[in-house]
Amino acid sequence: MTEATAGPLHAFLSGVGRDGRGRLAADVLGFPDKNLEAVHDYIQWLFPLPTRSAAQPHSPILTPAEIAAIRADPRAVDTLKAATGRMLCFYRDTRWWLSSHDHNHLRITRILHSLRLLVGPGEARAFHKAILALHAAAGAPVNPRSLHYWAEAAGGVGS
Repeated sequence: MTEATAGPLHAFLSGVGRDGRGRLAADVLGFPDKNLEAVHDYIQWLFPLPTRSAAQPHSPILTPAEIAAIRADPRAVDTLKAATGRMLCFYRDTRWWLSSHDHNHLRITRILHSLRLLVGPGEARAFHKAILALHAAAGAPVNPRSLHYWAEAAGGVGS
């Protein structure tokens, strides 16, 4: 960690730290869609949570100090907003996740939880609304359980 950061996730999101593979947040945000789909260890860094990831158990876990520091750091919040925009473009430009079951459904749940925790419920609701619009335009292929988890993660807004 460099500068005054509360931990590795705060450092990564503020643009001064690197993830477990040595990437900056800007590197990950520059991934082409095929990498966003195929690489499975970035989402825990871009959208961290205070719980261990079953898919990537070695990823860091948000601490209360990091949560407070990220919320108070405009650079980290800007990175989260940029990551949200990048993931929304990814979901708009790809269609394989628009199926009954897909690993991206778990990613969407994580994104919603992380946004609500670190940026606020408005950002989570906006992302949720955009994802539901893509889902509806595709003929509503996503399973009800994923839709329920998304609504819950976004703060209880309707699915």
